[in-house]
Amino acid sequence: MGEIEGRWLEEEKKIAILLSIEEAREKRITKTRACAIWQINRRRVTRWTAARNRGRDLGNGKPGPKEPCHRLLPEERAAVVAVASEESYVDLSHRTLAVTAWDEGLFFVSFSSVYRILCSEDLMSMRGSNRHHNGCSVPPERKQITGANQRWCWDISYLRTHERGLFLFLYLLLDEFSRKALNWLISWRQRAEEARELIEGGLIAENILDLPENRRPEIINDRGRQMKAHCIKNMFELHGMPQLFARPRTPNDNPFIESAFGTVKTAPSYPGRFLDREQAIGYFEPYFRWYNTEHLHSGIDYVTPDQCHRGLKEQIVAQRKYKLHKQRKLRKLVNRLGRDPVMGLPPWFATTSTLCHVV
Repeated sequence: MGEIEGRWLEEEKKIAILLSIEEAREKRITKTRACAIWQINRRRVTRWTAARNRGRDLGNGKPGPKEPCHRLLPEERAAVVAVASEESYVDLSHRTLAVTAWDEGLFFVSFSSVYRILCSEDLMSMRGSNRHHNGCSVPPERKQITGANQRWCWDISYLRTHERGLFLFLYLLLDEFSRKALNWLISWRQRAEEARELIEGGLIAENILDLPENRRPEIINDRGRQMKAHCIKNMFELHGMPQLFARPRTPNDNPFIESAFGTVKTAPSYPGRFLDREQAIGYFEPYFRWYNTEHLHSGIDYVTPDQCHRGLKEQIVAQRKYKLHKQRKLRKLVNRLGRDPVMGLPPWFATTSTLCHVV
């Protein structure tokens, strides 16, 4: 059952514990020892025993007094419901509603009490940018991927310029399995034409149109107007590529592209601001070349995205593990020989000792 400390138990389990402790005492096992075996506080068992001896049930009641002296009056509850139902107050959060009612002398009830009353009357729903999903949007159905070019993701990120309020935009297309940047471009505008150019560049670079439709990648993106444009949807339908949409305000539905943007903007060489589009292109050309061919990505066992994209990840990781294991065996042998000089060095020691210098 595990440690019981701090856990609420049902009445049947409490009775079973008490019976087992009584049986243990008949077998000359002390109550303290039995409680230690059950991993339960002895005083807790004593309270249960006293309650059962007084004829009380052992069910879990609501903590605190049954009728607190400071409980809300029926008139106050009715006032909260009446004010919250008025058209002029329906868009207010429960905190703003309470403060407004205090200032206008409508009622004087705490935030938490207003919240509980509104919830009980089904009048509580979050509004604004932080509201919950309305239930109409569903998470994208992600199938299991086992290799490159099975699912792509793409998005657009702002790039600051030296002029306040003026931005460049980085379009990035990423392979989810290998994290390889398949294509990218810089633009002054967020338009479907640039998005189409981004996707078509990735299709050409990976020769996707030469594959049968059942082997072409699905693609996931957010719900921006560029992603939902008719020309983009028609392009994916024409090429037989399923398009998945992330839920609003849910970056976890498209996490890999968000992480890639974070890596881009936290790089030590990232300038922070760009003078113009040409300067941005001049920076990102060598950056994405480094990212694909030299960057040891932590999400894919510290191989480069290009190596993972070409299917070399398993071989590289296995070779690293083999070298580490072999060096560990050598290390153990040398340390044991240092403590026991009677043993002789094996003939392969001279060749494998060079592994000590392997990075």
